[in-house]
Amino acid sequence: MKMTKLVTIGALAVSMAGLSACNNIMPAKTAPMKAPVTTQNMAKMNVVQVAQSDANFSILVEAVQAAGLAGMLSDPNANYTIFAPTNDAFAQALTETGMTKAQLFANKPLLKKILAYHVVSSDMPMYAKNVMPGNVTTASNDTLVVTPQKMLMDENGRMATIIKTDIAATNGVVHVIDKVLLPE
Repeated sequence: MKMTKLVTIGALAVSMAGLSACNNIMPAKTAPMKAPVTTQNMAKMNVVQVAQSDANFSILVEAVQAAGLAGMLSDPNANYTIFAPTNDAFAQALTETGMTKAQLFANKPLLKKILAYHVVSSDMPMYAKNVMPGNVTTASNDTLVVTPQKMLMDENGRMATIIKTDIAATNGVVHVIDKVLLPE
């Protein structure tokens, strides 16, 4: 990855919907998410299936597939915490960077790095009650900062708000965010 590409993409750092909406810790500033279109119990789905079950994540699902990460994220032995940007978050990021979805998806190394920046792999999934201020190392080996207000700040100083928390999956937990986060 060239630094110039990252600088251009740095504007894409559509911060990850700040982990703050964590169970009423932060006031809701956006309309509530619609219920997933599936009737299957989400706790019986892995994190990829959870995203696939909700039309609000169609761009995220496409991105995961384009980057070749669906297999890894479906690992039944993993404990992932996923900060999942909505379609609106992706649209905003693409507008800010001037990139098209096709351009982003064609740059596999960059796409993988951005997506991995939204994933934390640890011994246990990080539910909202366990999200504490400080640094969190992501699957891309980059750092996210959880602010005292339980917002997520990426390495470019962009802030994201968590708009829905604790969507349990068989291999982790999904938190919905309103921004795409970008590593430096």
